[in-house]
Formats: sequence, structure tokens, C-alpha cells
Amino acid sequence: MITPEGLDRWRIIPRLLMLVILIMTYRSVDWFMQLPSPTLEQAALVSVMSGALTGAFGIFLGSGKKE
Repeated sequence: MITPEGLDRWRIIPRLLMLVILIMTYRSVDWFMQLPSPTLEQAALVSVMSGALTGAFGIFLGSGKKE
């Protein structure tokens, strides 16, 4: 039976969110690399997405149950 405690213990929601931001970052980088002549604004978008992934990954690894 799925309970809130079980979802918290398995960390399903944080893992799902990390998967979503990873896919979003991958798609934005792939889109950027296929542009014939990218602008500074497009490069800034990809930079922000990469920074957000790095920050979210650091927070994800730092969170969790402390023993």
C-alpha cells in the first residue's frame, strides 16, 4: 500500500523532478546546438538552464535523511 511515508522514504517526487529538469536541460542544449547562428539571448537561456540543473542537483544530493 502506498502511503505518504513510503513516498517520502523512496523520494519519488524529488527523483521525478530531477528527471524532468534533466530532460528540459537536455532538450534546450540540443535545440541550441542545432541553431545555425545562435544569439546572446539564446546562449543565456541555455546557460541559465545548465546552472539551474547544477543547483537542483546539488540540493538534491544534499537533501535526504541525515543519520
